[in-house]
Amino acid sequence: MDPVLEKLKIQLELQEWPNVYMFKFIVPNDSEQVAQVTSLFNESTDLVMHPSRTGKYISVSAKELMLDVDSILDKYVKAAQIKGLISF
Repeated sequence: MDPVLEKLKIQLELQEWPNVYMFKFIVPNDSEQVAQVTSLFNESTDLVMHPSRTGKYISVSAKELMLDVDSILDKYVKAAQIKGLISF
């Protein structure tokens, strides 16, 4: 496992689950890449998108009820496949 994800896993295991978790991503302002990010989430997810000052990027914040730590890590692994994506 990626060392960053391993560190995140340790931190998340200190919390109680299920719980609401906020994902934050920055992706190039390209409709296909934005669609790939939003497709990671379901209809009940609270999605907020903001363009960068220059309009080259879109920040995507997503609050979703997550059942466990592994489901969070799974979303980060899937998101890592999106070209140009930065996650926080």
